[in-house]
Amino acid sequence: MLLSHGGEPSPTGGPVTRWSVEQVLALAPDDASRKAGTRLGTAGPWSGTGRDGAGAVWGLCRGSGSTPYRTVVDTTGPACSCSCPSRKFPCKHALGLLLLLASDDTAFRPGEPADWAAAWIEGRRGRAAEQAGAATGGGASRGPADAAARKRAERRAERVTGGAGELEQRLADLLRGGLAATDRSGYGLWEETAARMVDAQAPGLAARVRELGAITGSGPGWPVRLLEECGLLHLLDTAWLGRERLPDPLAATVRTRVGLPMSAEGVPVRDRWLVLAQYDTPDGRIVTRRIWLYGRESGRTALLLSFGAAGRSPAQTLPVGATIDAELTPYPGGGQLRAELGEQFGTTAPAGPPPGIAAAAAPAVYGTALREDPWLDACPVTLRDVIPVPSEDGWQVADAHADSALPIAPAALSRPGLWKLVALSGGGPVTVFGEIGHRGFDPFAAWDPGEREEVGGRTTGGPVVQLV
Repeated sequence: MLLSHGGEPSPTGGPVTRWSVEQVLALAPDDASRKAGTRLGTAGPWSGTGRDGAGAVWGLCRGSGSTPYRTVVDTTGPACSCSCPSRKFPCKHALGLLLLLASDDTAFRPGEPADWAAAWIEGRRGRAAEQAGAATGGGASRGPADAAARKRAERRAERVTGGAGELEQRLADLLRGGLAATDRSGYGLWEETAARMVDAQAPGLAARVRELGAITGSGPGWPVRLLEECGLLHLLDTAWLGRERLPDPLAATVRTRVGLPMSAEGVPVRDRWLVLAQYDTPDGRIVTRRIWLYGRESGRTALLLSFGAAGRSPAQTLPVGATIDAELTPYPGGGQLRAELGEQFGTTAPAGPPPGIAAAAAPAVYGTALREDPWLDACPVTLRDVIPVPSEDGWQVADAHADSALPIAPAALSRPGLWKLVALSGGGPVTVFGEIGHRGFDPFAAWDPGEREEVGGRTTGGPVVQLV
């Protein structure tokens, strides 16, 4: 079994990008493969796993027979080969190997590939070198690799463009037939469309199409919600088709939303980063850990992402409420919130809350963020002097000094953190960090401004209370 989606073989020494869990799952040809791959995304069934410096990973997966399946993946393609008899591509073993890499790359021993994997890898890279050499007539030492990389990127962009055009036609047919009739088609309509987007090497589009299938028949008013999401998907399609006319940051955001793998490549920022919140979100048997940071000197907010599989917590963890002296490298895209943690200097130290804004100013922050990323569900914000109070249909955080309030997002209403926030407030103002979006404000952490701590001879804010 070979997965290439028509892409060119990757050259030795080409750029290596670590795939995210979301991008791997979006490659699955169907829901059954996604579930089966997730079950194999742990170290348990694997042995002999390894990786080289040019993007190849390999491993032996224990199956029902006496001989384990030999699986090798070139992540720069992507392309893979497996000894299993499956006709699906990628097969569940390739998905499991990529999920293990996304959640725990320490499970892979760096070095030379096993003999059975080396033959496929060398053949693939040899063809890349021959094709690049023929295209450039030899050239400089970096010429063939650069030319091959550009050619692969161009071919993938062509496939994504074809997928976006097909998706536009399907959305038009959907609207022409009426959204209310889609509940009679079942989930198969969406799954088949998502599979077409996987074939087009656009896992981001595939994931959004699958989300549309979950909206159909999901409760009162679902046609309205489906129309809203179809509008956002149409906006993403047209943005990709006209990406040459977009500003560079927005074009990078579009590439990320479509599902093209990106690497942290901005200028590293060294700062004293306050750890605002850390929480895990389960997605089947994959756990995504989000860590929010605030730079004391730069005033920037950053997001670190890490992943764990099958009951294993992600390796990356930072103490909430502390400040670390470290470098962060931002990913490209609007807002540049996601970053990669680099070198750390010194030790962590307790610190008080970041500067906050009034509740009435929070919607404008979200509106500004939407200009940079129109597909953003929510953005980070710190609110100062707010009081949690009940409302007619839930809870809200009200400004202690003005006649304004924000509804608390439905996702937070069922968490015990809401009652922690109410208890911390006791009817008085608090400082709260969370995310503001079209569903309301989701609180993640809070500080009591009435409490003070003496640290190193200076006064800081009170201790942070985690709400997630």
